[in-house]
Amino acid sequence: MSATVTTGSDPHRIVIVGGGAGGLELATRLGRRLGRHRRAWITLLDRERTHIWKPLLHEVASGTIDRYAEAVPYMAQARWRHFRYRIGAMDGLDRKTRRIFVAPSFDEDGAQVTPRHVIEYDTLVIAVGSVANYYETPGAAEHAIALDTEEQAARFHRRMVNACLRANAQTEALRPGQLHCVIVGAGATGVELAAELHRSMRELAAFGLDRIDFDASIKLTIVEAGPRILPALPERLSQAATDLLTGLDVVVRVATRVAAITAEGVRLDGGEFLAAELVVWAAGIKAPDFLAGLDGLESDRLNRLVVRPTLQTTRDDDVFACGDCAACILPGTLVPVPPRAQAAHQEAALLVRSMIARLAGKPLPRFVYRDFGSLVSFGAYSAIGSLMGGLIGGSLRVEGLFARLMYRSLYKLHRLALEGFWRVAFETAADLITRRIEPRIKLH
Repeated sequence: MSATVTTGSDPHRIVIVGGGAGGLELATRLGRRLGRHRRAWITLLDRERTHIWKPLLHEVASGTIDRYAEAVPYMAQARWRHFRYRIGAMDGLDRKTRRIFVAPSFDEDGAQVTPRHVIEYDTLVIAVGSVANYYETPGAAEHAIALDTEEQAARFHRRMVNACLRANAQTEALRPGQLHCVIVGAGATGVELAAELHRSMRELAAFGLDRIDFDASIKLTIVEAGPRILPALPERLSQAATDLLTGLDVVVRVATRVAAITAEGVRLDGGEFLAAELVVWAAGIKAPDFLAGLDGLESDRLNRLVVRPTLQTTRDDDVFACGDCAACILPGTLVPVPPRAQAAHQEAALLVRSMIARLAGKPLPRFVYRDFGSLVSFGAYSAIGSLMGGLIGGSLRVEGLFARLMYRSLYKLHRLALEGFWRVAFETAADLITRRIEPRIKLH
């Protein structure tokens, strides 16, 4: 179903809230197609100033990539790709007057940067992604770090480096739990982070931390409530990942529930306590709380906006949802589209066609999800995955160097969608050079 498009001399106003994988790709593509020729005003709203592909956040946390080198600045992207960027976080909606409410933004010193204001729209696309779901676990929000944002990943990295510096400087024996890290949740983020930390924490020893026996002192533990790690992958790949992690001396605890998290570590159901200086929460996600019942829009128990196959919300044809914050049920099932970067990419591609169709008053296309499989990277050690499951009716197992190349190619495809071939080519060449003259791990 298409909605009525406003007429008049002013261009159609398309507002996209959220600059993640789906939102930024959508703004970029619409800017090229519509913004450049002023067929529509494209506005992107995000609380941050830069974009990093979310599947890379575990590498930011471990220090194996430099977030400043990988970040895409929204202001520059907006100028180059013919859309407008506004900083701020949406915290309300008035569908009757077609306005969104934007909370004031502040700098690191607490000074106000932008006041509370409103943005008017003709078409609204909500692509605010997801946040950690703590399942009301006591102490989780206070004492564990989630990896939802670039700043959270950078904060964990600082804590990790400081923990190593602290341990190297002290003269007394390490206390229980010191230099131990517990990762709650064994999905892709938790498993990938464990492998990256195994390497990066040991590489720190090469930069003057010679008073620490890293092999004896560092302990990495993954705690998973389900029966196996990486539940999205076939069981044989899950077992292969378990074998690789245990070979790296990562302790894998499955069928184990977390009862509480404290400043000293993790308490499990049954009373066992895992002392840990660092705790990461990667056990589940939900959409941001402000979406629940947003001005009467239908949402599910995870705060996701319920959408039809056109990605329009069920109660407003002028409001769309995209990515992790959208609950789009797969045809013939009761299962929503999985919260993956590939889904956001496909939805953004559909919405480009949808916006062009709306301007022309034509029926909107319907979303069909194609599962191209899943890949999990273990950093320098290996990668595994199941490719093309949705295309051949089965799965093709890949691992090793080929899987690692496939994993990196997914990121390059994302950058190609944002920046084009030549810019990505130059950035790739520059990255190959800097990797030879800079430390392999970020040290600060």
